[in-house]
Amino acid sequence: MSLPSDVTRQASLYFEGLGTPVALSAAVMLREGEWDGLAALSVKPGSYTNALSYFLDASAAALLKKLEQLPSDAKAKRARTIEKWWQGERSCLLTNHRLNVYMPENAVFWDERRSDGISRVIREVRKIIFDWIGSKPPDLAVGRFGPGATFSDRGGKTTVPDKMSSDPTLTADAVWHLPQWLGTQWGADFAQRQGELSFVKGNRFATVPKTALIDRSIASEPSINGFYQLALGSALRNRMRRAGWDLDTAQDIHRQVAELSSVTREFATLDLSNASDTVSKELVRLLLPHDWYDQLNDLRSKKTLIDGRWVMLEKFSSMGNGYTFELETIIFAALTCAITRLTTGNAGILGKDVFVFGDDIICKDGVVSELVAALKFFGFTINQEKSFHGNSPFRESCGADFFNGFSVRPFFLKDLPEGPQGFIGFANGISAVSERLDSLGFRLAKTAWFSILDSLPSAVRQCRGPKDLGDIVIHDDESRWKIRWKHSIRYVRAFIPWKTRIVSFGHFTPGIVLACATYGTGNYRGGVIPRDGLLGYKVGWVSFS
Repeated sequence: MSLPSDVTRQASLYFEGLGTPVALSAAVMLREGEWDGLAALSVKPGSYTNALSYFLDASAAALLKKLEQLPSDAKAKRARTIEKWWQGERSCLLTNHRLNVYMPENAVFWDERRSDGISRVIREVRKIIFDWIGSKPPDLAVGRFGPGATFSDRGGKTTVPDKMSSDPTLTADAVWHLPQWLGTQWGADFAQRQGELSFVKGNRFATVPKTALIDRSIASEPSINGFYQLALGSALRNRMRRAGWDLDTAQDIHRQVAELSSVTREFATLDLSNASDTVSKELVRLLLPHDWYDQLNDLRSKKTLIDGRWVMLEKFSSMGNGYTFELETIIFAALTCAITRLTTGNAGILGKDVFVFGDDIICKDGVVSELVAALKFFGFTINQEKSFHGNSPFRESCGADFFNGFSVRPFFLKDLPEGPQGFIGFANGISAVSERLDSLGFRLAKTAWFSILDSLPSAVRQCRGPKDLGDIVIHDDESRWKIRWKHSIRYVRAFIPWKTRIVSFGHFTPGIVLACATYGTGNYRGGVIPRDGLLGYKVGWVSFS
């Protein structure tokens, strides 16, 4: 097994251009087909004294680490993924037993086993969450559809009209949402066509790519459960926005704070291992207001179908559940705010001295040890390789890496280039690294970049333009752009999408078409575009100001 010869040549030239011992080792492993070694190659910021030497090695280690098609042992990869899933379940089981002592109903029986410090933290976290989201969710949750598969909808049949046309699934505890669901256009069409409603025990284990060594475990939820899980996720997001923390813009704030703190050391950036799979069910029951917990609990899947058998879950929810991201953000943020207040007496205000996005946590550097201890008690494990504090010149958050104020995020080739558009993305990734290296005083040889361009048809090689246009142009100096003006508007030559696969509304009932209109779906040439609907590109012109 090997990679395509052109990609192998281009990666080798890239490694040679970086020129460090780590990069040259990567080139040797690529030549010898040592795929697991390439996937496992990593560097630690703490081993470096300057941004340039770290960035050169990190760029070599990162290039093929997340390449989905990197030849590897598929069985071993799946085994690692499933073992990590089970590790999460074992962790949640222990956490559930540990937290049981602190449940209000057990106060009389186990009062002597409680820690006053832990009890104080729990009270503060509960108060913070209550202040943010209130006592209960909205009375009428407006459901919506996600882009992915459900328990019964998979493969190419995951467009919104496909999901509404199939027989819906739900868990028994979600039955309380049926009256509201039957009042939706989706429910009305189902009733009119006399479809068959299926009760299922829970969700289905699934995976998505993560690295060449291990996948990320997710879950495909029953369709009605997922519809209303997303509604509660939106409700939580809206409550957090009113409380002053907008998750829609939080990533940019995280990156800014991480960049500044790589110089000032004021804030620490912490990352958790397997975070979603270690939010235990008792933790959510302990911290969330009663009515919120009941709604979330009714809609979650309490079992997972994995390797042909149903497993009762110790976790509360996993990725794939429509509210998991918002829920884990709130829990980690409230815990971080509480520890900040109790440890330092400072405000502990989200968006001021605490920043949380999913399991990306930014806290004051002085509270790291106390926060890590609290997280451990509540069942979470710090990813030491991706957490940075103290005198470390490195900070990482929300996909941005900084070393003493310099951006040192390497490029990850996640998919083998397919067609010109793929090679444009590959070339632009190399360009981004080259630009960052320039700011550090290192000139990366352009041999790899030119080799990638050689894989493009001559007409596409002329599609050059600004970074703001993304991967429909090759990022290059303005002097090499092909420009034309029309009605005082500037156009740049680009490789633009032009051919799409459209699922026609003619395949669906009038009721489904009406429901799609209600949910704002489709109406693109009389149909919807599926997730894999983009079929082709062409050379054309795109406006740019």
